[in-house]
Amino acid sequence: MRGDVLIIQEWHRKAGRKAAELIIPQIAESTSKFTITVAGESGSGKSEIAEVVTEVLAEQDVKSVIFQQDDYFILPPKSNENKRRGDINWVGANEVHLDLMDQNLKDFKAGRGKITKPLVIFKEDRITEETLNIEEFTVAIAEGTYTTSLNHVDCRIFIDQTYHETKKARLLRAREEQDDFLETVLKIEHKIISSHKRMADLIVTRDYDVEKNDIRGTQS
Repeated sequence: MRGDVLIIQEWHRKAGRKAAELIIPQIAESTSKFTITVAGESGSGKSEIAEVVTEVLAEQDVKSVIFQQDDYFILPPKSNENKRRGDINWVGANEVHLDLMDQNLKDFKAGRGKITKPLVIFKEDRITEETLNIEEFTVAIAEGTYTTSLNHVDCRIFIDQTYHETKKARLLRAREEQDDFLETVLKIEHKIISSHKRMADLIVTRDYDVEKNDIRGTQS
């Protein structure tokens, strides 16, 4: 998303580096291009951790590209918020073209040279398109609240923090008005996203350590 500002803190670097170190052997063993998702609730550090992972991979001469879920929303940010305020049932995965995001990952894994994807211009509240040359990249990282549910993924990272614990980060980011309506939205998202934890391969803990998910595939 054009206009997004990342504030990378030391704990993001801690989690991103640990996650990358756990994934690098899998990438080395893979016979095709490799895909990763980074998911969690609003303000949990998805974009920041994804960025750190790309930096650590680059240290190993592994080139990676990031796909932001924010680019795949059906409506641009301000319009989407207005839609939510008019119809609270709009909140959820149906707000996002997850099918298109999954298709982009599928095309990446298939070795496509280029893909066309949406691009949000935040300040202008509009969505355009961009064509990416992805031939040179070995790894694609899809980050966003619902990305754990995507299909064409080799490794899923889940940040285990609730919206209560991310409030400080959300205030620092200052992207949204912190009001009662936002709390309602975050509660709805929490109910959806918390069920995704069991599908993850790696869990970023509340103190930003990273652990393999021992309960993967089971009910949590």
